[in-house]
Amino acid sequence: MIKKSISLTAEGKKELEKELDELIKGRPAIAEKIATARAFGDLSENEEYSSARAEQKMAEGRILEIQEILKNAKIIRAGKKDKAILGATVSLDMGGRKVDYTLVGPTEANPLEGKISNESPIGKAILGRKAGEEFEFNGKKVKIVEIK
Repeated sequence: MIKKSISLTAEGKKELEKELDELIKGRPAIAEKIATARAFGDLSENEEYSSARAEQKMAEGRILEIQEILKNAKIIRAGKKDKAILGATVSLDMGGRKVDYTLVGPTEANPLEGKISNESPIGKAILGRKAGEEFEFNGKKVKIVEIK
């Protein structure tokens, strides 16, 4: 099996490490919920037990997922700001509306926070362009105002 490297910003890596730490610290509390629910008796109809086991399964799955991401993480190094590259924040004028996007890998993408994946349609359209360039996206004229 070929391991795929995962592009992360240094900030994204720290956020994942923090989430991993919190999940690991939460393990004893989940184990306690399971033990308490188990004491209620018949496990086949014990909603508290089923709920605690589901919570444990979700937490353990996320722990494994984060560990795998971190193991394969490649930190995005900010380079020159003459081109839109991974890790760069790009200010756009999209048909008169000003928006800022930070180009990140798919793992870190969160459009609500202005973090867009380099694999998304707008991310692909921006990647590699220079400040001042204009292009069309979804029928709108877009201009790259600044790259930070």
